[in-house]
Amino acid sequence: MARQGSTPRRLALLLTLLTLLLAGCAGQVSDGRRLSQAPIAGNWVTIQRGDTLGAIARRADIPLARLQRFNPGVDARRLAVGQRILVPTANERAPSGGPYRYQIRPGDTYSSVARHFGTTSGRIQAGNPGQRPDRLRVGQVIRVPLSGAGTPRTSTTASRPTPRPAAPNRPATSAPPASARDWPWPLAEYRVIRHYGTDSRGTLQPMLLATGSGARATAVADGEVRFAGSMRQLGQVVIVHHADNLQSVYAQCDRLEVEAGRRISRGTPLCRVGRHGETGRYDLLFDMRQGGRPMDPRRVLR
Repeated sequence: MARQGSTPRRLALLLTLLTLLLAGCAGQVSDGRRLSQAPIAGNWVTIQRGDTLGAIARRADIPLARLQRFNPGVDARRLAVGQRILVPTANERAPSGGPYRYQIRPGDTYSSVARHFGTTSGRIQAGNPGQRPDRLRVGQVIRVPLSGAGTPRTSTTASRPTPRPAAPNRPATSAPPASARDWPWPLAEYRVIRHYGTDSRGTLQPMLLATGSGARATAVADGEVRFAGSMRQLGQVVIVHHADNLQSVYAQCDRLEVEAGRRISRGTPLCRVGRHGETGRYDLLFDMRQGGRPMDPRRVLR
């Protein structure tokens, strides 16, 4: 089997850089600017080293208690680099007993909102009669009833510990979310040169796809480009973040067709696949991550 691009050095570099990028898009909001340099109210922000909920609340000019209520289950004493925090807008409310007033953001579904607030999509649908779940509009305000009576879980009473960033070589073990199903492959014409899995040394290897001259890698799902640039030994690389904490990585390209911060749709061309001198092939290194951990793309692709 061909082993181009699979040396331990290249793999170690890939996993290290992906870990830094996937967890270290920290301090950025959706337009790619640094957290301290951009308005953050209404955005998802990513924790970077030294951040606290109090500091985020001050930057957003909102009460700390309100920020905590919009992030039930987040432990203020155990924030992790790469963790995402929701900063509410002026139109949103979180009374202590519920229901919340939540403003729909790009990519939201009743299921994703329910997971964040620790309730169910059925309760949300019941709390918004007449609203079809498949016709949500960005900016629309919906009611989010809580699963039980009383004060929602907050950062000071959370029973679930905040997960720490995953080690780069530990694969994801949980099942992919329901949103990740029957995604298209990133190339129209391809041949699997190397499947995702461990090599003879036990080192985890990303998938490698061979294609033809001029082939372009396309996005496997809607999302946001979090990185588009050059990495040593990996050529041009694109990293896309999708809903439900999924990421896709497209490496060994020779020309980029998107820029960081851009919202893209499934099928959007991302880069042109490069030719490699060792084999003369046009190969795309394709990787997928769930919560920062590598996963087998075949669990998601059709």
